[in-house]
Amino acid sequence: MASRIILDAGHGGYDNGAVYFGRMEKYDNLDLTLEIGEILTNNGVDVLYTRVDDVYVSPLERAYMANLEGADYFVSIHRNASPTPNTYSGVQSLVFAMDDPGAVLAANINQELEEVGFSDLGITVRTDLAVLRRTNMPAVLVEVGFINTDSDNTLFDERFDEIAYAIAAAILDTLGENTEVDGEYSEEDYSQEGMYNGNTGNGGSQNGNYENGNTGNGSSQNGSYQNEENQNGNTRSGRGQERNNQDYNGMNEESETDTEYREGENGEQAIYHIQLGLFNDINNANNLIRNLMENDIPADIIRQGEVYAVITGRFNDLDEAAREEEVLRQMGYSTLIVRDGRR
Repeated sequence: MASRIILDAGHGGYDNGAVYFGRMEKYDNLDLTLEIGEILTNNGVDVLYTRVDDVYVSPLERAYMANLEGADYFVSIHRNASPTPNTYSGVQSLVFAMDDPGAVLAANINQELEEVGFSDLGITVRTDLAVLRRTNMPAVLVEVGFINTDSDNTLFDERFDEIAYAIAAAILDTLGENTEVDGEYSEEDYSQEGMYNGNTGNGGSQNGNYENGNTGNGSSQNGSYQNEENQNGNTRSGRGQERNNQDYNGMNEESETDTEYREGENGEQAIYHIQLGLFNDINNANNLIRNLMENDIPADIIRQGEVYAVITGRFNDLDEAAREEEVLRQMGYSTLIVRDGRR
C-alpha cells in the first residue's frame, strides 16, 4: 500500500498569516506546499491537500478533513515571525509531543533544511494548535524561516526549489520510501512551470470544490472515513531539540489555536454551528434557507459584517458537530464548522 501524506498550506483566504512589507505568509505557504506535493507524487506518494487555492479553511476543519482521509503523516507548512523584524533566523518545527513519531519527521525536516542554508532552531512542543492536537496521525507544523527576516526571505526565494526538495526528501526518508528523491534538484532540468493544476494526482480524493455561495469562502471536501492512526516505526534518531524560547515559538500561529481546547482551559463552554453558505446578497441566503426547509433542515441567517451566513445546529461537542456535518455533506451541501456563529 502506497504511503499517504496530507499537506496543509497554513492560513489562507482572509487569514493572511504573518505579513511583512506586503508579503503574505499564506502565499508562501501555498506555493511551497504545492511544490512539495508534486515532488512527493512523482515519487509514488499519495498526496492530499487541505487547500489548493487562496481560501480559508479553519484549523479544526483541516484536522477533521485529515482524519476522514487517513494518512501516515500530516505536514503543515508555515513561515515564522518575530515581534521585531530581522531579529531571528532559521527553521523551527512544532509537534504535539516529543515522543510522537511526528518529532522524528520534524528532526529530519530541520536537518534537511539546515543543509539548504537555514539555521536549525530545533523542535518545540505545542499542545494548543488544532492541526497538531486534533489529527489522528503524526503531525508536524514546519516554520520555514522568518517572513520578517530579510535574509530568510532571500534564502526562501533564491533556493525555493531546493527547499521543496529538502522537505520532500525528509518525508520520504522518514517513510522509508526512498533515500534519494527521484529527479534530484537541478536548475537546468527543473522549473516551477507545469506545477499543480488542481488534480491531486496519485489517488487523491480531494474534490477542490471550495466555492460556497457568492464569496467563495466556504470549503467542501469529500472522502470515506478510514479511522487510520498510522504510527510508523521509524528508527532514525532526530537531531532537533525541544526549545521553549517564546520569542520565536510560533507566535504568529494564534489563528491556528484549537478553540475548543483553549475555551475548555478557561472553563467556558464553546457552542458550534454548521455553516452552509456565506453570501453577499440576502436573497441568495434566503434561497438556501428554502432549500434546507424542503429537506427538513432547520437553519438561520446571521449577519456577519457585509455578508450573510446560513447556519444550522447548536452543538456543545465538536465531535457531534462533525458527525452532523458529514451527514449534510453526504446530502451534497458544502459545510464548515464555526464557533458561536463566527469563523
